[in-house]
Amino acid sequence: MHVLYNILAIFIVVLAMPVFAIRLTREQGFGRRLFQSFGFLPTKDMEPVAHKDCIWLHAASVGEIVAASPIIKEMRHTFPGKPILVSVVTAAGYAMAKRIITDADSIIFFPLDLSLISYSVVKRIRPSVFLMVETELWPNFLKALAQFSVPVMMVNGRISDKSVERYRYLGSVLKNMLDTVDKFCMQSTIDAEYIVRLGADPRRVVVTGNTKFDQDYTSVTLEQQQTICQEMGLEHAFPVLVAGSTHKGEEEILLSALQKVRKSFPKIKLVIAPRDIMRIEEINSLSASYGFVAARRTVLLKNHSERHDVVLLDTIGELGKIYSIGTIIYVGGSLVARGGHNILEPAAHGKPILVGPHMFNFKDTYALFSKREACITVDDAANLADKILYILNNEQVRLRMSRETLSIIDENRGAARKSMIYLQELIQ
Repeated sequence: MHVLYNILAIFIVVLAMPVFAIRLTREQGFGRRLFQSFGFLPTKDMEPVAHKDCIWLHAASVGEIVAASPIIKEMRHTFPGKPILVSVVTAAGYAMAKRIITDADSIIFFPLDLSLISYSVVKRIRPSVFLMVETELWPNFLKALAQFSVPVMMVNGRISDKSVERYRYLGSVLKNMLDTVDKFCMQSTIDAEYIVRLGADPRRVVVTGNTKFDQDYTSVTLEQQQTICQEMGLEHAFPVLVAGSTHKGEEEILLSALQKVRKSFPKIKLVIAPRDIMRIEEINSLSASYGFVAARRTVLLKNHSERHDVVLLDTIGELGKIYSIGTIIYVGGSLVARGGHNILEPAAHGKPILVGPHMFNFKDTYALFSKREACITVDDAANLADKILYILNNEQVRLRMSRETLSIIDENRGAARKSMIYLQELIQ
């Protein structure tokens, strides 16, 4: 099975070569990412960590970097003398890591999961331990770590319903990967049950909670909120509806709801942060078709007096802070069947939260907030508009939701600290 995986991996890389060539000419910074993915790591990035018993933490993209930020902060406090290496897969993840991970000694792109590349990179770095955030299981890389007797730990482990079904097809490859992991620190009892069902040794599985409850990089002062509002031309708006991580098919629902709410609140403004920034122009045209004027965040930075009804967030890494200026937050990927996105960032600001019914990727967090009525589920544009008006017209409801979200955040802190206790046991 492992041989078949390697053949397929090489085949995919070969097929992707023309795409790589095109992106090299069109995408700024892609060359650096590509070279590092093939194992060509810059000396300046290796010097602080290679052969120095570093702790290597891998977080695939933006969401995982957010989850990793409190872990790395605790790591620096617990192991002040150890170098910390962070790796990512995506360019957005790299930009986010550079922005919020201040305790790392080096940040690199993760190598492609090909045998020779994985082996050479692990041999060059020789970390004292490897931590994967959520479920970053790569057969050849984990095999290379085992060859050099590097202990492996999963932190903030999460297994979606779909992943459970997909991983089953890996057969013996999955079993070999799970056997290389010394400790599974899972977000919830359900995630723990899933990883055991897939074949993990239950003696190695613990529940530590979700480290996103611990993150504080999105903390914003009142002065910073005022600055953000001024930059986005929202200082006279009320309410401000922030829609984070939206997917295709959701903006129509939001814009339709905006039309209805505007009849009662003519100063309402909508901020849309699409999951895929490449869809900005599409959403701009869509806004116009609903009779709204949209403006990009980057354009408003230069001229925030420009008239607009909708702000389109076309920057990376700002959404967590921009949630702080919202009166009500809608978290995307949930009115369409994408599984939803992280509701903890708006919750950390004490915001009333609305989501659609498709929150299966964040089932435990969603269940917790829903049970305590800290978030409300909507089904369509009419329902979304009705719930927005319900919250706006009932100050006590708004205040209760705000208090409840903050209480939940406060009650569930400590996952990063628990992870460090298990890490200490692993490397001492």
